[in-house]
Amino acid sequence: MPLTSSTMLLLGVAAGAALAVAVIAIISQARARREATRVEALLAVARRYVLGDLSRPAPHYGDDDLGRVARSLDQAVQELGRRIDSLARDRARMEAILASMIEGVLVVDEQGRLQLVNNAARRILKLEKGALDHSYVEAIRHPGIVEHLGRALAGGDPSVLELSVTRDTTRTLVAQIAPVVAAGRGAVLVMHDITDLRKADSIRRDFVANVSHELRTPLTAIKGYAEALLDDPDDREAHDRFLEIIHRQAERMERLVKDLLRLARLEAGQETVDRAPCDIAALLRSIVGDFETMSTAKRQTVAVTVAPEAAELNTDAAKLHDVVRNLVENAVNYTPDGGDISVTAAVVGGRFHLGVADTGHGIAPDDLGRVFERFYRVDKSRARPGGTGLGLSIVKHLVQVLDGEVVVENQATGGALFTVILPIEHDR
Repeated sequence: MPLTSSTMLLLGVAAGAALAVAVIAIISQARARREATRVEALLAVARRYVLGDLSRPAPHYGDDDLGRVARSLDQAVQELGRRIDSLARDRARMEAILASMIEGVLVVDEQGRLQLVNNAARRILKLEKGALDHSYVEAIRHPGIVEHLGRALAGGDPSVLELSVTRDTTRTLVAQIAPVVAAGRGAVLVMHDITDLRKADSIRRDFVANVSHELRTPLTAIKGYAEALLDDPDDREAHDRFLEIIHRQAERMERLVKDLLRLARLEAGQETVDRAPCDIAALLRSIVGDFETMSTAKRQTVAVTVAPEAAELNTDAAKLHDVVRNLVENAVNYTPDGGDISVTAAVVGGRFHLGVADTGHGIAPDDLGRVFERFYRVDKSRARPGGTGLGLSIVKHLVQVLDGEVVVENQATGGALFTVILPIEHDR
């Protein structure tokens, strides 16, 4: 049966429709595959972002809704990454600053848990390494700090207190505690170790008091005898005796001022060293000879022994002379009548050793570490009989200028032994 024209038209339309459906299906599948590929690419980038890799591969997100959303999220992640990097750098700088500080810094959050403790605070408060995130009441063993931290957490005003270090009462701290109200309540503790400042202030006050005392004694004598001369100018015998006393006390004041000025120059590093070969035996015998009258009057025996290898030393002879003279004078003053004094020189372990030993009462153990301080007074058994009280301090500084050290100890047989240790060779 032949097909009519209408039938042929219907068949053509049906075939075209089928072809169109097939083409649409093929296009839809291709588009779906492209969309799936884009989604997979976006998921891969998201996974890298989650792992912390914020490097941008700059994928083409497209201009449709999905592309616009993907670009917005990517920009947000990149901006967040930049802020995180900036915060990390700021935190690293802050940690470096806190670690290098000599002041102790401690931060507590609103729950009272330690959030930050720098090395200085950990050392001062003897905190264990695992103290972070623990309650400050459990971690800090100082009741004063605990009390003031509690007040700060409760919203109290900033406070300052002076206290001693836990388990070390010789150290003094100034602690400043302030509340933190930004980004949640908390408290900050800053500790300053002022032990050295307190010690320096004590030394300064002692120094002023001692200088005043040392000057007052001769000034009182000078004034008293000068008034006596004015009251009775015709007593010739008393006139000569009083003038001699005034002269002696004036010399004592002059020695004190000279010693103070020299000590100031030594501490300021203003004395130079002029090294040359020095005859040690001749130097020691000359100094002992200067005190022969005094030692003879006290029936003391002074012996000088110089080992052959120590007969000559390349050093500043004038400064070494002042060192030995002070030590010998000290020994003569503190050795009882009939005692013995020995001055020795030898080379021990490649270094020059010069020792001055006496048979006096020795030095109390508590005073051994302080005999080189200015005006420091030891116990009554070695109360100084004269001098300015600066001799041993000058000895210490002179020896340091000569690149050496001086030590003192008590001998097993009694008496004190001062040993000056100097290098034999010096860098050219």
